[in-house]
Amino acid sequence: MDQKYIEMANRLMVALDYPSVDEARVLVEQLEGIPCYMKVGMQLLYAAGPNFILELKEKGYSVFLDVKMHDIPNTVKGGAHSLTKLGVDMFNVHAGGGIKMMAAAKQGAELALQEDPSLAMPIIIAVTQLTSTDQQTLNHEIGISGTVEDSVIQYASHTKQAGLAGVVASPLEVQAIQQACGSDFVTVTPGIRPAGSEIGDQSRILTPKQAIQQGSSFLVVGRPITLANDPRLATEEIIKEMMSA
Repeated sequence: MDQKYIEMANRLMVALDYPSVDEARVLVEQLEGIPCYMKVGMQLLYAAGPNFILELKEKGYSVFLDVKMHDIPNTVKGGAHSLTKLGVDMFNVHAGGGIKMMAAAKQGAELALQEDPSLAMPIIIAVTQLTSTDQQTLNHEIGISGTVEDSVIQYASHTKQAGLAGVVASPLEVQAIQQACGSDFVTVTPGIRPAGSEIGDQSRILTPKQAIQQGSSFLVVGRPITLANDPRLATEEIIKEMMSA
């Protein structure tokens, strides 16, 4: 397997946005042998439970558990402790919970490592603004003034202060985030749509090639793969497009 292919496949996160574990397993089987990340969100986790995470790990996949924890610091610390013991490779919190809450997530993960040194430290990131959030929503519904990018950069800076590894953000904001937080600051970017695919409910999007060119660390792709007639072919095409960058 070509090293460049492996590198780009490792940076592709396939969103298993399914209501049942049986449907998710079908896609996992279709993508067997492609060394991508698997992203498990709230819908599937609530339906399948933690055993499915263990199943993905046994198959050799890296797992991003997209649970967006947002609670008081002690509760988030406990949640992070449990997720680290589960063996996930990445999980996230909401940056809107504040620096103390984000720092508590890291403390929870570190506690799990103290208890079991065989565990690996997960990549802990924070959600800045959802890619479905536009200027109107930010200013008039959420109640935050300024531009979406202003809010994203502020949240990213808070995330770094809290000691977390990076953020979830639109690929459009990656360069500004790296300017503010450094080139090694991880950026996980949903809102990726191959040329010609449906935009859906995303409002801040780029193609896979454009996202890599912007410097995205990881690309999250859901419906362009999960709703494709041939999900494996769609995945391979996205990896090829990433390689072309």
